[in-house]
Amino acid sequence: MPYLETNGIRLHYLDFANNGPTMIMMHGLTANAHAFDGLVAAGLDQHFNLLSVDLRGRGLSDHPPFNYTMEDHAEDILGLMDHIKAEEVMLCGHSFGGLLGYYLAASYPKRVSKLIALDAAAKMNPHAAEMLAYRLGTLDIRYPSMAEYLTEVQAAPYNTFWSATMKSYYNADVRPHEKGGVTPRPQLANIIQASMGVAAIPWTDLIKDVQAPVLLVNAPEDYAMGMPLLPSELAEETLALLPHGKMITVDGNHQTMLYGDGATQICDAIVSFAGQH
Repeated sequence: MPYLETNGIRLHYLDFANNGPTMIMMHGLTANAHAFDGLVAAGLDQHFNLLSVDLRGRGLSDHPPFNYTMEDHAEDILGLMDHIKAEEVMLCGHSFGGLLGYYLAASYPKRVSKLIALDAAAKMNPHAAEMLAYRLGTLDIRYPSMAEYLTEVQAAPYNTFWSATMKSYYNADVRPHEKGGVTPRPQLANIIQASMGVAAIPWTDLIKDVQAPVLLVNAPEDYAMGMPLLPSELAEETLALLPHGKMITVDGNHQTMLYGDGATQICDAIVSFAGQH
């Protein structure tokens, strides 16, 4: 389990070493580095030197009580790049991680060669806060057992199917207690800070400054409340802001796109976008 000390914290990441071009993968708001296990299962690691990071306050990285701005997250990723001696990398981010990708590409253009933004846009569904309530409601709760936690997450409205590759993600999502039971690793107070960091950025203006080629991947199936988290029309609006953007649509919703057919479609699209046929 590789770690590095950067920006005042210990950062954990998964290293799928390969001779291909380096790609750093950044997960969603409450997720962890195993969020991309479905893409790895679809063969993405056969084409790239993949590093999937636990963002601060998530997974096995440190959980500081403060400092969750976009710049704090960006400096962590730059520290990882310096650690692996990579001046420039491809970035792949899902949701919050995609927004972080836009931020890095706009703020540090010499460090980002290409960006893949998975269901991340300048504007998300206006009901996003309500749609995320189920997931946020699982945080800071001690579940009696891992089995009961899995029962809870499998019942989530966005988990419209279950894949074996989802289990490693949810196993990594919780910390076990010595006397039994598990609690999700992300803490609600930290996630609220990260959300405030997102709200502080004028995304429409920032995304216009992204000069790197961007592949925007949209998964328009229902996530919660009978709606997608990123409606296609809002994805199209973000595409129009990008100087060098293209967009594809894949099967699944904001969560399930990372597994099954959606993962295969994403993998194929990334390989083509990167010129790694």
